[in-house]
Amino acid sequence: MTKKKSQRLQDTANVPETKAAQSPESATQLPILSTAPRSSSAHKASKTADTPSTSALIICRNKHWRYISSFHGPWLQLPPEVLESLAYSNYALPSPRPIDPAVFFDLVKVRRAVEEATDLAVRATSGTASSSLRGSLHTGNGMLGGGGAAALGLGFGGTSHAKLSKERRHRMRELAAQKLSQAYHLDEIAASVATMQSASSLEEVAKLVLQRNPNDSDAKYVHFFHEKIPSRMLAESTSLESLDEIIRNRPTDSSFLRTRAVTRIFKNDFAAAAEDLTEALAITRFVAAQHKAGRGQMELSNVLGGAEKKTGGSRDWRHPPRLEDESQPSSLEPQLLFHRASVYLAMACQNITISLEQTPPNADPTHDSVPTNSKAESLATPTSMQNPQQALEARKLVKTYARRALRDIVSFLSFFEYSPGMSADLAEAYMQQLDAAANDAKRTQATTVRNSLYKYAMDGAGVTGAITPYDSDDRHRQSNGTAAQPNPQLPPLKVYPISELFASSPPADLVPYPVSSRELVKVAPKQQTNTLDGLKHAFSFPGCDEAVTYHPLLTEALHTLLLCHTLVQTSSKEHLRHAHMVARLARQCDGYPVFLAARSPSRADWVEIVRQAENWIGLEQSWESLCAPAPLPGQLEEAQGQQTPEQKRERRRQRAIEESLSDENVHDEATFQAAVAARERLAEELVDDPSKQMSSGLHRWAQADGKEYPLMTERATAISRWVKEAPLVVSASGKTKLRTKKGKARKEAEIDLTKGIKLE
Repeated sequence: MTKKKSQRLQDTANVPETKAAQSPESATQLPILSTAPRSSSAHKASKTADTPSTSALIICRNKHWRYISSFHGPWLQLPPEVLESLAYSNYALPSPRPIDPAVFFDLVKVRRAVEEATDLAVRATSGTASSSLRGSLHTGNGMLGGGGAAALGLGFGGTSHAKLSKERRHRMRELAAQKLSQAYHLDEIAASVATMQSASSLEEVAKLVLQRNPNDSDAKYVHFFHEKIPSRMLAESTSLESLDEIIRNRPTDSSFLRTRAVTRIFKNDFAAAAEDLTEALAITRFVAAQHKAGRGQMELSNVLGGAEKKTGGSRDWRHPPRLEDESQPSSLEPQLLFHRASVYLAMACQNITISLEQTPPNADPTHDSVPTNSKAESLATPTSMQNPQQALEARKLVKTYARRALRDIVSFLSFFEYSPGMSADLAEAYMQQLDAAANDAKRTQATTVRNSLYKYAMDGAGVTGAITPYDSDDRHRQSNGTAAQPNPQLPPLKVYPISELFASSPPADLVPYPVSSRELVKVAPKQQTNTLDGLKHAFSFPGCDEAVTYHPLLTEALHTLLLCHTLVQTSSKEHLRHAHMVARLARQCDGYPVFLAARSPSRADWVEIVRQAENWIGLEQSWESLCAPAPLPGQLEEAQGQQTPEQKRERRRQRAIEESLSDENVHDEATFQAAVAARERLAEELVDDPSKQMSSGLHRWAQADGKEYPLMTERATAISRWVKEAPLVVSASGKTKLRTKKGKARKEAEIDLTKGIKLE
């Protein structure tokens, strides 16, 4: 009986092996039944047959989003409470604030929403009722309060690892999707960066919600960002159907229109993207107007009115006001303006190739009419030249779209402020007031002590009795019993919107930049005997207290403005003035300790255009030297170390290799070698520039980390060709206005490029 049973078991065990040997399909379906070891080549072949052969990396769609490097910084690691405290402290400071309050408050709300969504998603995935932190607060962790005691039926507290039902998990994921949707509504770039730093459970939370509720708009919106697609294939792997459905359900939400417009930019559908952004701007401005007329604006003015009256326009930083989320400033309108300016600039660059294909003979260069939208769309795609008139129309389109981009970028810059600091006259007057106040305080203190000594000496208390009952409030009284004058306050600084710096008539009280001589920074600081001497030395540097409101996209916007002026064909003298103004602001852009330095594609393109066009505007220094922060006292000597030519050459090569290795655009050996060669070529071209040599060792973190890819992009190539080949055309409209309107000749002589052309 035992022998028959063993024989039967052996036959049963041999059946699958025989079938597996006869049928290869069964071998792939039942690999665990094969006892023979498989070779590595056979394992790779079977793995390749099971999975589709693709070399593309599958990542979330939000990792492809534009300008995500601009929002990297320590704000991602700071505790939310500390970040919120910094935001209110920044808001309470006098203008110009170090960081744009609208962006700062949005960062706080994004961090809070992402943190709460992460907690909900992780708990829903693990199936626990509460997080470990909350469980430790509500349950005992002692001998009779832990989970082990509860499992034995002992103790008083419950366990924090109670299992959740499927319905409760779904509700938690729904709430997490709503919070993530709120974060993407505020700022999709900041939310994308924040979710990339969070738990991986967030990537699947929206997908799980849509499995049970396919009509959830918030889950659809979040899943659009978290859907896995092949790397660097966003345009080919993205459909707009989900965004179209969301917009049909919520037509008054401008955030969805912004997301669809950015997606259309990836697809090179610039005309439709401009329409979405224009509609979103109209909705945003209407909502903002209703909010200002409502109760929220009245509460905001009541909260801030008293503090501003006491401090002369500034707020008390020691007691910053607390604002509701609805009363906090919003950054949505600047986002829309920035994106639309980028769209118009891209549309202008699209027509450069067509405009330079063939020079139309006998064309009237003074006629600069605005083409219709239908004609603009027909010329947006490069095609073969059919007639000379098409090149002329394309040149008109280049200038038309460049003016529109310039208008939007100037409107974007109007949200931020700049202060030239304290002028030399005000600084000298303030120093004199400080000297007078210090001398009065010394005389008052000496008189008070002398009177106290005399009083107590007459009473017989002696010197000890005269010093012991000395009241500290006596220092603030004059000898005649009247109160002493308080210390002089700093005079209020003049603050300008950044857009005013690029007007036809900039403010007159700006410190000249660049300075004709840099000898001032080479003077060794004097020996400071007291605090007043230190203040005088600090105020001795012109422009040392310049300040600008930082925005993560400010550097990109400033250099976009220069590209727009290049396409509009602004005169070289006016263009040089705008370039110096951009360099003045760029050297002050510093978002630390909230933001790290941002990579700016427009800055890289501008540097290449200036080099390719042979510096047609006449910059006297290299652009990196103009934008470098002013060296601090004591740094100049460190940068002037003696080095041999071989050491300098090797140092330039090592720097080029390090920068190329950290470049995101380098993905193979060919691009790495090209990047190293391009950086070495730029360094050799600038080696004879004395200003460049002086600033090469004085980089602060903002300049050292914000280097750009030095290879020519398509946009830089097109604009460089426009500078060298496009004929200079002067619009006749300015001359007509100059003749017809009397009394305004001086004002109308300079064309205001910031007005642009009104959209239909």
